[in-house]
Amino acid sequence: MTVTKTSVLVLDCAEPAELAEFYSSFLGAEIRVGMDPDFLEIIGHGGFHLAVRRDHGYAPASWPRPESPQEPHLRFMVSREEIDEAERELIALGARPLDTKDNGGPRDTRLYSDPAGHPFTLAVAVLP
Repeated sequence: MTVTKTSVLVLDCAEPAELAEFYSSFLGAEIRVGMDPDFLEIIGHGGFHLAVRRDHGYAPASWPRPESPQEPHLRFMVSREEIDEAERELIALGARPLDTKDNGGPRDTRLYSDPAGHPFTLAVAVLP
């Protein structure tokens, strides 16, 4: 017998409803609430699956400070033609740019934090 397996990346945060709303709005995804109201799943088209969980002692990530090593993070891929529009949408939803030192001209990868302080990148998709 083969065991069916799936996985989900879980982000800890202080306010799971707010963080779930941020990601579901950006991704056009559905928020699912199960038996535990402190654990919310964000399920989108194309198999995207993310969860957020309340952590009463949550502290935001230290990366991208220069003295901190890079940490696991989400990377959202968009076409080159849509990266500026995706950036405007993220900021309107509450994302904060973290790489403001080089905003003069096109960039293929842009670094932000979500409303809970998790770093993530928006990057140009590399097409085969």
